[in-house]
Amino acid sequence: MRTLQIEWRHLDVDGETCDRCYDTGENLKNEIKRLNRKVEPQGVHIELMEAILDESQMSLSNAVLLDGIPIEAILNIQISENYCQSCSDLVGKASFCRTVIYEGNEYEDIPAKAIRHAVYRVIDNSLKNSDDANAPTEACCCGESSKGCCG
Repeated sequence: MRTLQIEWRHLDVDGETCDRCYDTGENLKNEIKRLNRKVEPQGVHIELMEAILDESQMSLSNAVLLDGIPIEAILNIQISENYCQSCSDLVGKASFCRTVIYEGNEYEDIPAKAIRHAVYRVIDNSLKNSDDANAPTEACCCGESSKGCCG
């Protein structure tokens, strides 16, 4: 079985994370459960790894990597930042956090839809590049055409 590792990087201050990172984490946990039900029968298992960051690494926080590749390199996502009250409260000074611009909308968390699309794209590419004669070539791993969720 192939394992897809998803790394979630987030700020941690005494066991607490900011609201944005928390929401990204919840999106990840829920999507991974949902996606594993769909992809495990195809021989893929998704694992979540957490990378705990301190205040000095805050610019790297609220990030998701799939097999070591940032989600923004997989999908058409732009990274931005804006003032984050939650981080500011955690670290005791004015702080700015990452935001993502996906499908024309700016999000303070990484939306479940983006996570799902990135996973399908990575899995589909992996299946297409495998030597397995049974690997799908016309449809994404989610069962949609290549112009669907992975396109």
